Amino acid sequence: MTANSHFFAHLFRMKLINRWPLMRNVTTENVAEHSHQVAVVAHMLATIRRELFQGEINPDRVATLALFHDASEVLTGDLPTPVKYFNAQIAQEYKKIEQIAEQKLLAMLPPELQAHYERLLLSDSYSQTEKQLVKAADTLCAYGKTLEEISAGNHEFVLAQKRLEGMLATYDLPEVKYFLQVFVPSFSLSLDEISQ
Repeated sequence: MTANSHFFAHLFRMKLINRWPLMRNVTTENVAEHSHQVAVVAHMLATIRRELFQGEINPDRVATLALFHDASEVLTGDLPTPVKYFNAQIAQEYKKIEQIAEQKLLAMLPPELQAHYERLLLSDSYSQTEKQLVKAADTLCAYGKTLEEISAGNHEFVLAQKRLEGMLATYDLPEVKYFLQVFVPSFSLSLDEISQ
């Protein structure tokens, strides 16, 4: 008989970890919500790459990777971006902490399931293209959050919006440019405006 696993008990706590912890938020966002958003955006980016730019990519795998991309935060918490990237040494050390947390989370699974989930939980198992698309989706979702907050009158997110806009401008990915042109303008609109 297989021993009890605490894997899902931990994973379901993603909803308890709030993102943007140092900033005032009109609408709080937790890691579970964020992971869902990143998954649907990553799926779209991969679909755009495959369908419009003849890329060899599996959108379903990219979406699944995105669902798990922040799973280690159930053990580490969500470190604010200004702290995480304060300097190269902190960023490098935090990456090591994330990798240890990924391994610990994987070890919670029954041994007979670990080989399958290793490809989802361990960020080192992602291909370079998969990493690119998940990271791009992550950045797009953060950018969308800043637009929503600013539209709600929260100026706390103005500098974050400019920083993320700058990051997105450096992405040499046609699917990101397509997403920005086609989908992002709606993020600043009200419900009435997107319902017409």
